[in-house]
Amino acid sequence: MANQIRDTQFGQLVRFVSRHKLFRYPDEDDASLWKRCLQRDTSSTATPQEEQANQLSGGVCLTPAAEDGRDTYLVEWYGPDDPENPQNWPEKWKLVVAFVMCLLNFSFYIASSIYVPGIPSIMEDFGASEIVATLGLSLFTLGYGLGPMLWSPMSEIPQLGRSPLYFWTFLAFILLQLPTGFAVNMPMFLVFRALTGFVGSPPLATGGATIIDMYDPARAGYGICIFSSFGVLGPVFGPIIGGFAAPAEGWRWTIWIFTWLCALVLILLFFLLPETSAANILYRRAKRIRELTGDNRFRSQSEIDAAHHTAKDRLIVLGRAFTLTFSEPIVFFIDLYSALLYGVLFLWFESFPLVFGGIYGFSASTEGLAFLGIFIGALVTVPFFLIWIKYGIIPKFAKPSFRPEMVLPPTFVGAVTLPICLFWYGWTARESIHWIVPIIGSSLFTVCVVTIFNTVFNYLGISYPTYAASIFAGNALFRASFGASFPLFARELFRQLGIGPGNSLLGGIAVCFIPIPFVFHRYGVKIRHKSKNARHDI
Repeated sequence: MANQIRDTQFGQLVRFVSRHKLFRYPDEDDASLWKRCLQRDTSSTATPQEEQANQLSGGVCLTPAAEDGRDTYLVEWYGPDDPENPQNWPEKWKLVVAFVMCLLNFSFYIASSIYVPGIPSIMEDFGASEIVATLGLSLFTLGYGLGPMLWSPMSEIPQLGRSPLYFWTFLAFILLQLPTGFAVNMPMFLVFRALTGFVGSPPLATGGATIIDMYDPARAGYGICIFSSFGVLGPVFGPIIGGFAAPAEGWRWTIWIFTWLCALVLILLFFLLPETSAANILYRRAKRIRELTGDNRFRSQSEIDAAHHTAKDRLIVLGRAFTLTFSEPIVFFIDLYSALLYGVLFLWFESFPLVFGGIYGFSASTEGLAFLGIFIGALVTVPFFLIWIKYGIIPKFAKPSFRPEMVLPPTFVGAVTLPICLFWYGWTARESIHWIVPIIGSSLFTVCVVTIFNTVFNYLGISYPTYAASIFAGNALFRASFGASFPLFARELFRQLGIGPGNSLLGGIAVCFIPIPFVFHRYGVKIRHKSKNARHDI
């Protein structure tokens, strides 16, 4: 566990303050250990250059590589059991890190929807219209859609890594809640809502990449499922908590509640979240070896790859999330499909006050309890999905015939269930039908979310493992764009069309998207093999 604590923000601070006397790396205590982290070449056909390299290292673990005509020695793992490799961490520690990431995802997502019950309060305080007040939700959502387009490619830069990005952006997110909660007018409030959404967004896309860093593709499916489920629970529990806080204390308390929660999560990040990026770990290892030996020929693979990178190339890396999203057909259409689901989620949530407050007479405090149907749906659906991963996916991973498209069948269920959910909920929400019936219908929405979101995240992660963070960032942008725009016209849509016809319109749109997962299941291999960024080996 000391190996992992050392790479947390706490461990790095202790190292800095103690001038590297505490939480030392093994190669700092054993000067000969650096020889073991280099690739071995003991073949009888070794070149004179390789023989010279082996002599330099005492005959162990050194392979020269060419870089600008110079000898460059590639720094790698100590071996298949290297304890610094996130794939080799103890299972209990992996679970701790995954749980912290789930809490981070939940605490950030709850910040979006907990504000919704406070809209009447902010309208009264600032004299704003309903649409302007709803911008507090929309701009926050747009901010966390744009943020990962920058933060996720940055997390793939070996010199930066993931852990510092999580911690420092989340710290900024918490500090910026102060001007948000103490806003004196609507423009000030909206500016800081958009800004907080932007700076706090790294876990939304990069969190899935962190889980992939620690687990093999088969087990990563479990982690991504649970991680994304926490992201769904955030918007569900937000209105429940805000529904009690806003009527009693006003909209400002919706800000303070999730700020306290986020502060607790920040403490956990500080002590319990080590670096998981293999590229960053090996980059820092190579840097240490250069300092220990005084030999600048030691390089990690990422440094060798970046040796000829220009400023233009670095800008391309930062823009990778945009280019992959719009240049990869699989990524584009899957992002569009999941964005539709996300937009419907935010639009559909706006009908809950009209249904349970307007039709069934729930109080402002109890309206949020109607969202518990979605939570119950998650409790039922997630275990079945995990069973599918265990028995339907994992056994196929070891077979030569495995293809990423084999993970897609659950989306068939989700694609069909979505319109059923919308039609059921919309046409049973009336005074003559008990309120439990539309709530039961709403629980089917979790079936769509779990089976579609988790499946497409797994599919994209397996198909584009090198650029997973950027791919997830593009997906987050698509989802946030729909999630930001749909609530602005949601209540007016339901007021003009009615609850039944309004949900029927959404259900009709959902029906049009049913063929997408079937098409990718049938033709995904051909499309993927035409891409220069996707995997071609499976």
